[in-house]
Amino acid sequence: MTEKVILVGYGGQGMMLFGRLLAQAAMLDGKQVTFFPSYGTEVRGGTACYHLIVSTEEIYSPVVEEADTLIAMNQPAYLKSRDYLRPNSLLLLNSSMVRREDNYNGIEVYEIPATEIANELGNVVASNMVMMGAYNYIKKLISIPLFLNCLKQTLRGKKAALYEINKLALERGEEYLKNAYLLKAPTI
Repeated sequence: MTEKVILVGYGGQGMMLFGRLLAQAAMLDGKQVTFFPSYGTEVRGGTACYHLIVSTEEIYSPVVEEADTLIAMNQPAYLKSRDYLRPNSLLLLNSSMVRREDNYNGIEVYEIPATEIANELGNVVASNMVMMGAYNYIKKLISIPLFLNCLKQTLRGKKAALYEINKLALERGEEYLKNAYLLKAPTI
């Protein structure tokens, strides 16, 4: 099993945290992991891109040339990254900020209003966890309790209060996908 993921968005949309937590949880689950974060010098507003490979076998390069999954949080990031998609890949779009511009043949596309859902929960920054909930519901890459443990370890001190809203955002992402696309839980 090998999963090549590209997470893209603006700095401040949580793609680095999303990728780091996913990588950490996969490693704790005994999988091989490489990651390659890249972002502009801006703290907020610049483009943030995270290449992540999770595998049960040795990984030779951290760079994703063709993605199994692309998760795009905003329009410019989506437009820059859509060429990484290959046939039979998965595309998750934050439909609050991304307008799909292509009719993809052979690519599974899900549009999730992650920013709107996170806003309804009271913290727009949790939109990354909405996308994680939707993504993991489809791929079943890691166990949610393991992911939540990594999240809890990361959100300590002053950030500990953010754990509950992020956990709720994760659940809402999964719920949205189930309800909007009438998906049944995949078998592992």
